[in-house]
Amino acid sequence: MSVRPYRDIQRRVCRKVYVGNVPVGGDAPITVQSMTNTVTHDVKATVEQVQALERAGADIVRVSCPDQESALALKDIVRQVRVPIVADIHFHYRRAIEAAESGAACLRINPGNIGSAERVREVIKAAKDHNCSMRIGVNAGSLERDLLEKYGEPCPEAMVESALNHARILEDNDFFEFKISCKASDVFLAVAAYQQLAEACDYPLHLGITEAGGLRSGTVKSSIGLGMLLWSGIGDTIRVSLSADPVEEVKVGYDMLKSLGLRRRGVTVISCPSCARQQFPVIKTVELLEERLAHITTPLTLSVIGCVVNGPGEARETDIGFTGGGNNTHQVYLSGVTDHRLKDANIVDHLVELVEKKAAEIEAAEIEAAEIEAANAAVPEPAL
Repeated sequence: MSVRPYRDIQRRVCRKVYVGNVPVGGDAPITVQSMTNTVTHDVKATVEQVQALERAGADIVRVSCPDQESALALKDIVRQVRVPIVADIHFHYRRAIEAAESGAACLRINPGNIGSAERVREVIKAAKDHNCSMRIGVNAGSLERDLLEKYGEPCPEAMVESALNHARILEDNDFFEFKISCKASDVFLAVAAYQQLAEACDYPLHLGITEAGGLRSGTVKSSIGLGMLLWSGIGDTIRVSLSADPVEEVKVGYDMLKSLGLRRRGVTVISCPSCARQQFPVIKTVELLEERLAHITTPLTLSVIGCVVNGPGEARETDIGFTGGGNNTHQVYLSGVTDHRLKDANIVDHLVELVEKKAAEIEAAEIEAAEIEAANAAVPEPAL
């Protein structure tokens, strides 16, 4: 289906950097990040959580390095995981150097507490020596004292000035492999800071509403703030900060990107809230379907609508559609066309089977197309 003009988000043009082998910015897809909450030097627990985040689709995972033991533990962690690891550094610049030496793909440093320009230069040298990128991570809650004195309180101007001052140090030391974030727990403050920063530089931007809250409230708050920015084309990588299982951060991140048509992963379920017209238990059916389809990574759409008011219309726009009908007999649509009827007892199992079959067909077609492209590329040009 072609993208309609009102859905066409024009992303901000920026340079591209790499976190390990993952591109951020430029023409790369918007990446989804999360962060572990285990004790980092508990290698087993940390690796298990990173692997859970990998399975959920995380492109990048950040790990806190508050002490030397944690920074050195990265050596064992990075060997056991596939995603690039970002070392989160506060206060102790030596931890950044140790993390780079231990295999971190990126170093996150906070201008408000990392220390002098000389210390930053030592971190830059370590990053260069070990092929690390960096993130300048400005946070409204930990701005430099001189900026707080200058502006009187955390404000967008202070946050942007902090980011650009630090960027200048990196640039002056011939280091350009970095991205920037300007996070705040206040949605208005964070959005305004990112908007100003997007105008002031061409570096990739890491988006986040920091300390957003629990699963429900934090999801709402992050969706408002990040949604505004993403809709306007700002943002190259996102982290949804929730007081919840980090896997939920990845799920919400993908749902956010899917909602804006910026990236798709897995099954997008379009479902009604249900009402007295429903011809089957919509809420329970959707709950079971989302659980049973969580393993699908192929992008496709499934509509599950309780009655014929909106069911046929939604089905026309989805890969697989299901609409409630009378006498416990419902309608199934494939590629927008009515295909067959279905009785109550088989709803979930049958729809899961259809989705899995469709996903397999899409994957097979993509593999075949890739093989044809590779074969064509291998054919030498005819001699003139």
